[in-house]
Amino acid sequence: MEILSMRELLEFCEKEQKTIGETMLMLEEKKSGRDQQTILRMMEERLIKMKEAVDIGTKDSSPAPSGISGGDAVKMGEYVKSGKPLTGSYISQAMTFSLATSESNARMGVIVATPTAGAAGILPGVLFSLHQNDGTPFKDLVMGLFTASMLGYVIANRSFISGAAGGCQAEVGSAAAMAAGTITELKGGSPQQAVHATAIAMKSLLGLVCDPVAGLVEVPCVKRNAIGTSIAFSAADLALAGVESRIPCDEVIEAMYKVGKDMPRTLRETALGGLAVTETGLKVKERLFCSKK
Repeated sequence: MEILSMRELLEFCEKEQKTIGETMLMLEEKKSGRDQQTILRMMEERLIKMKEAVDIGTKDSSPAPSGISGGDAVKMGEYVKSGKPLTGSYISQAMTFSLATSESNARMGVIVATPTAGAAGILPGVLFSLHQNDGTPFKDLVMGLFTASMLGYVIANRSFISGAAGGCQAEVGSAAAMAAGTITELKGGSPQQAVHATAIAMKSLLGLVCDPVAGLVEVPCVKRNAIGTSIAFSAADLALAGVESRIPCDEVIEAMYKVGKDMPRTLRETALGGLAVTETGLKVKERLFCSKK
C-alpha cells in the first residue's frame, strides 16, 4: 500500500470507500506495525499538545525572548469577544488560536510541527475553531489530524515543506492546503472535494517567499500563520460549494516545487531578502545580534 499522489489517494478512497483520514490511519498501521488504537492514542497526544499551546498562548501576553512577537493572540481574543470581527467567528477564532500556537513556539514552548514549526499555528487554529464553533468532538479532530497527515505526506513526497528549500509557500502554503482539505472532510465533504480545497489553498499561496526578520521564525511568520487559517476556510468553503480547482492538485504541487526551485536563495529562509532587509528588519537584526559583539 503506497500512495504518492493525490490521484492515487482518490483512487484508493473510492475503491475502498474510505475517507482520507481513514486511509492515512490504515497506511500508518501498515508502515508502523502498530494497531489502530495505539496509533489513535498517539495522535490524540499530539492534539492535546496543540491544545496546551493554544490555551497558554491565548492567556500569555508576554513577549518572546527576541521581543519581536508575543501578545497578539490575547489582543485578538479580546477583539473576538467584542463581537466586532469582520471575518466571523470561525476565521477570527482560528486566527486567535493560530497566533497563540505560533507565539508559544516563539517563547520556546512545546508545539507540534504541522508540517513545520514555522507553520505550526494553522492546523491547530482551524481545528480548535471548529471545536469552539461546532462542538466538533476531540475524536473527530484526531481523525482530522490523520486527514492533514495524508495530504501532507503526499505534498512532502512530491515537493517540499521546508522554507529553506522552497520558500514560505512550502511551509505556510502546505499547512494552509492541509488545513483546507481537513476542514472540508470534517464538514462532510468528499475526498474529491477535500483535494480540490487543498489545491485551491496551495494555489493561493504559490510563490510566497521565506524572509524571516533576523532569521527568526517570528516576523512575518506568526501573522502569516493567522492569515493562512482564513485561506484554509475560504478554500474549504469553495470546495464544499462544488467549486473545483481547474488545475489538478498533483500539478499544483509540482508547480509549487518548480517555483521553489526557481526562487532565489535570498528569499528562502536566509534572511537576505524581502522583509528581512527592510530598514526596520535590519535594525531588529542589529539590536538582537550585532550589539552583543
